[in-house]
Amino acid sequence: MKKATIHISQNPDADTLLGRSPLAALTGMLLDQQVPMEWAFAGPHTIAQRLGHDDLDAHEIAAYDPEAFSALLSEKPAVHRYPGSMAGRVQQLCQYLVDEYDGDPEAVWRDVKSGKELLARLKALPGYGDQKARIFLALLGKQYGVRPTGWREAAGAYGEKDSFRSAADITGPETLAKVRAYKQEAKAAAKAAKAEPKT
Repeated sequence: MKKATIHISQNPDADTLLGRSPLAALTGMLLDQQVPMEWAFAGPHTIAQRLGHDDLDAHEIAAYDPEAFSALLSEKPAVHRYPGSMAGRVQQLCQYLVDEYDGDPEAVWRDVKSGKELLARLKALPGYGDQKARIFLALLGKQYGVRPTGWREAAGAYGEKDSFRSAADITGPETLAKVRAYKQEAKAAAKAAKAEPKT
């Protein structure tokens, strides 16, 4: 993975880590649910700091005492709205990377031949459903230069050029505002559709 200039968390130190650490990027995407994107993607840097490092290590996190790791994420300010359950998910992700890729997160995409293959690998990660996998695939393609054949198609709508749908499209405060507006519109539309009387 080439070193990337990332602006998702809007925190320079956290974004620098996201730009050079595959595990930080995977962890930030994992944390991106039920909290603002900036909070989620700043999480890996907070975890690294609390572990006393400037990067994350899958072997270390997977082997960490679960109660102690949960306490680490729960310290104020908490890494997530649900730090206990997310600590478990981060450890599951790291354990999977240790078991399947010898703890090397970049191996998830290093040798893939197609977007379809990469999507399948991402969907196999603990905590990654179809949507999260497609967003991360789009993020890899748009901002990290990981572009196997057919990556845009595999990412679906998130892979579209000049779209503002997800973390994959955030390159600064302006695009963050556009993505946030898109998400709010989508949420409002879904709510309205739910409220419509069935005929």
